[in-house]
Amino acid sequence: MKRIQFLQGVAAALCLAASSTASFAQGYPNKPVRLVVPFPAGGATDLFARTLGQKMSEKLGTTLVVDNKPGAGGAIGSDLVAKAPADGYTLLLATTSTHSIGPAITSKLPYDTVRDFSPIAHVGDAPSIMLVPVNSPAKTVREWIDHAKKNPGKLNYASSGNGTIVQLTAELFKAQAGVFVTHIPYKGTALAIPDLISGKIDVLFDSLPTGMPHVRDGRLRALGVTTRGRSPLAPELPPIADTLPGYESSTWFGFYGPKGLPADIVARVNKAANEALADPELKDKLSRLGIEPATAGTPEQFAKMVATDAAKWKKIVVDRKITND
Repeated sequence: MKRIQFLQGVAAALCLAASSTASFAQGYPNKPVRLVVPFPAGGATDLFARTLGQKMSEKLGTTLVVDNKPGAGGAIGSDLVAKAPADGYTLLLATTSTHSIGPAITSKLPYDTVRDFSPIAHVGDAPSIMLVPVNSPAKTVREWIDHAKKNPGKLNYASSGNGTIVQLTAELFKAQAGVFVTHIPYKGTALAIPDLISGKIDVLFDSLPTGMPHVRDGRLRALGVTTRGRSPLAPELPPIADTLPGYESSTWFGFYGPKGLPADIVARVNKAANEALADPELKDKLSRLGIEPATAGTPEQFAKMVATDAAKWKKIVVDRKITND
């Protein structure tokens, strides 16, 4: 009899918990939502978060408060969200660096990027462009590859540092093109631009919004864009994939919550994100930041995309022996 009463009590408790969770999710959100950006204020990820956050606030019916928690390549902010309550009031704006490259380049992250997060929505992509000095003998991607093959080890490329998306984008290019080009790391691409303009650097794969102004004022030449097809942000540039089939490298942005986030809350935030991204005014604002809004998608599609992206970069990291040291 006591065992039966015990089991009945457990069943009642579980029913109450399920009811409470469902009721909680239905009332979400009833207070501001904290959106952790694991990079400094004023950077591309921060500007994107604030621009998207304004429209998301309208769709959610509450304020998204951007909270910058930079450090350790995005690991500090990501860890904060991984360990936050799974109530939907602490979300993460993750990027390629935090959830695709980070696990491959850093062996001791304080969290598991798959196990410790709930994927919510893929919200944007930032393409890069292949930049060379205006006095470069190459006017196309094919010509640059041919030039590099004729001068093995004599050409160099700049990056924003070891283990960054800029370095990996170049190493992916090298791997597919079969060329030997020396890596010159800088503390940010802004510091590399003057050396590229002067010809001390032979090529740089920089973000579109920071690179294109130098192209349009005639100080640099752009050979191609790193997206699979032409980018609406720079439709005049051919994709590098036209020369190297399958080549692609973009920085993606996406929302995550802590593991165990209720499905109703995931669906609510996903719906608000997709509705915001469909807004023409927001699209225009994002294009000025050099970001292509992601197409509407499910959390499952987002998770699958990140898994594919992470596998690609892990292979490059291992094959090319890349470290962040």
